[in-house]
This record gives sequence, C-alpha cells and structure tokens, in this order.
Amino acid sequence: MTKNIRPIKRSKLRIKAGKMFYTTKRYLEWYFGDKKYSKTFSNVFLPKTVFTHKTPLYRKLRNVDMWLQYNKVINLRIAIEKLDGIIVNPGETFSYWKLIGKPNRRKGYVDGMVLFYGGFKTGVGGGLCQLSNMIYWMTLHTPLMITERYRHSYDVFPDSKRTQPFGSGATCVYNYRDLQIYNGTDKAYQLHMYLTDEYLIGEWRAVKKPLFTYEVYEKEHKITHEYWGGYIRHNLIYRKVLDSSNNIVDDEYITENHALMMYQPFLEGHTQESVS
Repeated sequence: MTKNIRPIKRSKLRIKAGKMFYTTKRYLEWYFGDKKYSKTFSNVFLPKTVFTHKTPLYRKLRNVDMWLQYNKVINLRIAIEKLDGIIVNPGETFSYWKLIGKPNRRKGYVDGMVLFYGGFKTGVGGGLCQLSNMIYWMTLHTPLMITERYRHSYDVFPDSKRTQPFGSGATCVYNYRDLQIYNGTDKAYQLHMYLTDEYLIGEWRAVKKPLFTYEVYEKEHKITHEYWGGYIRHNLIYRKVLDSSNNIVDDEYITENHALMMYQPFLEGHTQESVS
C-alpha cells in the first residue's frame, strides 16, 4: 500500500491553466454527457432514516482565527439550501457542485478557510468541505455508490477527538473536484441537511430501511518517514456489510489514502482538532 509522494511546487500560471482546463471539462460533462443528474426536490421527507450524522460547527484549530469558523457557517447555510430535500431516484447521479453551483459573493458567500497545498488561505465559500465530508461519510453507510470522490492530499492538523478514520472525507473544489453518488438501487433516496446552533446534521432517508447496514473502519494505518525528510500517512478504508441479525455478510474495500503530513507525527498534548 505504501506510496511515495512528495510536495509538488507548481507555478501560478500552471495552476490557473490547469483549473481552467478541468473546469471547462466538467461543464462539458454536465451538459453534454450521458449521466442523468438528480434535480427533483421535495420538502416532504421520506419516512425512514437510513443513516444520520452530525459534526460540530466550531473547532479550535491552530493558527486559524475564529472569524473564519463563523464565516464557514454562513457559507454552509447557503449551500445547504441547494441540497436539502434533493431526491436521488434510481438511475440518477447526485452531483455536489452541480446542485450547489459556484460559490460567489453575489449569492451571499463570504471568505472562509480553504486548504491549499498543505496550508490554508481565505477564499469565498471556504469551509464547504465540512459539508462534502459529511455527505461522503453518510453515503458509505448506505447502498448508494460513490462514483467520484477526491481525498485530501495533505494531512494539515493533528488528530484530536477524531471519531472517524483518517481519510474518510471528501475534498471539494468548484467544479472539477466533485462528489458524485449514483443510485443503483430500485428505491429513491433523499438527502436532508440542516444546522443547529452547534452542529451540522445530515441524513439519508428512504421509503423503507435497506436490507443491510454498514460499519466503516480502517486497515493498515501507518506513517512513513520519506527519504526527502517528510512524513506520509497511509491507510485503507473498508466497510463491513451486516444483515438484519447483525451478521457480517461481506467486507468491502472502499479506498486507500495517502497524505503528506504537515506536522510532526506522534505529537503529544496537542489540543487542536482535525478538520475531517
């Protein structure tokens, strides 16, 4: 599983040209491709909760001003309005960015924290990765199929109070780093997202409970010290498929993760939290 990667320095021109190319490519796929994208909304929610999850809105992160956290919540509230109640019918694909659209100031988005090449900067719409992380994690606990997901290339903050395996999130960059989910079942699924004063909360809902439940876990977690001096974190993500009697009927490979660590491993006594 070990994969040797190291930081890559790209010029601003290279970054801009690459972004233009992949953004255009995505638009062509959305509007001229053969996928059927979900677009039906309902404010009447399907009766059964398949999986629900919540994550705190405010976290103490080293060297991150709290005003970025407050702005993140503003951005989340706007984006959720574009997702809450979406129904993904059989044969349809959920596209995170096609539904949300491009975050900009005209729509009310404000500056938030954006992870960028192993660090962070401010950017309009920053903080929406918390939303894509949650949807990805919830989907791993359903029969829905994740057809496009991008892992975080950098492990920016040390673990603290982490409740999910390392690498169980999905990074998002408009519009070419998308999160896409295909409904290959014979039943419709519906996404319900909302905010409380303290939490981002999400649910996948359906007409009835699926036959199986899922337990997501990691294997072969390790940290390697590379020849060029840095550290890389690795793991495999699997999930156990459980029947109604809680018997394991399958053990499915999901993905592998490799991330450049931007802090010294095995730190003790740290208080900052991970963003995943």
